[in-house]
Amino acid sequence: MQHILLIDDEKKITTPLKSSFEHTGYKVSVAHDGHTGLSMAIVSKPDVVVLDVMMPGLDGWQVCQEIRKNSNIPIIMLTALDDSMDRIRGLELGADDYLVKPFGFEELHAHVRAMLRRVRLDKQLITEQIINAGKFELNIEARYLKKNGERIELRQKEFEIVTLLMSNIGKVVTREQLFDEVWGTDWLGDTRTLDVHMSWIRSKIEDDPTRPQYCNTVRGIGYQFILPE
Repeated sequence: MQHILLIDDEKKITTPLKSSFEHTGYKVSVAHDGHTGLSMAIVSKPDVVVLDVMMPGLDGWQVCQEIRKNSNIPIIMLTALDDSMDRIRGLELGADDYLVKPFGFEELHAHVRAMLRRVRLDKQLITEQIINAGKFELNIEARYLKKNGERIELRQKEFEIVTLLMSNIGKVVTREQLFDEVWGTDWLGDTRTLDVHMSWIRSKIEDDPTRPQYCNTVRGIGYQFILPE
């Protein structure tokens, strides 16, 4: 049974959400403050965390940041602030997805299904596959990327994007394909999320992120991984 951890100080939200998820076959744990939620995330190792931003004491930003120091558990952040900078901040801290309150239960269910599907697909990678491309070595099973022999730390979504691009070196991967393969067909979020992730990838793998050589933008279509001559 897949395990969802809800971290939100509003019982009027967590109570019906818990009932809704349990009704569809999930195991659900609830924490009503950031400190408890952080402890439960680290100890119980849920399959996905649904995390509210605005909480007294330890807020959602801090909880997300601390979880990321110990785990790659998928995190969906809930925010009442419909502001792109707040969304980008969540992505910077390691969140995989976000929803703006108020939202429908079915919308949240769709986001959770997409996150869990990605985890399931990751676990199905049982055959080692290594892609060597110029300065880069990508090990899909061991989930690492190296440049000039040095390991580059990538978050879950960043690794999945790089894997898709490097599996199609020289070919254009459309934005639609990236969303379908990385976030799943249930993705209902802001499409700028992809651009934010690409920005972080470039900051890690490019010699000069302002003049990318490897992760090329094909305007209006998507992205491609290329090897400069």
